[in-house]
Amino acid sequence: MKLFTTAMLSIALPIAIAIPARAEDLAQVEQLLTTNSCYACDLSGANLSQAHLIGADLRRADLTNANLTEANLEGADLEGANLQGAVLADAFLTNASLRNADLTNVDLTEAKLYFVDVAGATLDNLDITRAEIVGTPISVGGSYDQ
Repeated sequence: MKLFTTAMLSIALPIAIAIPARAEDLAQVEQLLTTNSCYACDLSGANLSQAHLIGADLRRADLTNANLTEANLEGADLEGANLQGAVLADAFLTNASLRNADLTNVDLTEAKLYFVDVAGATLDNLDITRAEIVGTPISVGGSYDQ
């Protein structure tokens, strides 16, 4: 019996360790993709790359460490959202609201940000390498305080 238990653990443990932990609530991801609305949802760690989230209601959503690479967030409302550590590389944000959002350690590499409202947002340690930023008060050097 000990041999069987040891054998099962030697097989199961590496598999369990190899599977990455995911925090997002899959039902809430489905809700967002179906209804374009997910107020205060837990989408932390979600893979939303290439998602079409035009006009999406993501107010107060937890998008910590989410992958929004190449996502279209045109007109999206992310007021008060937590985007710490999220990847928005090559994402498209125009006329979006990031008011009072936390964008600490967000990757905006090659993102397009046109006329995004960032009033009251935390903008610490952003990666804006090759990002196109127009009409949005984000620049190299720190937070925007209004």
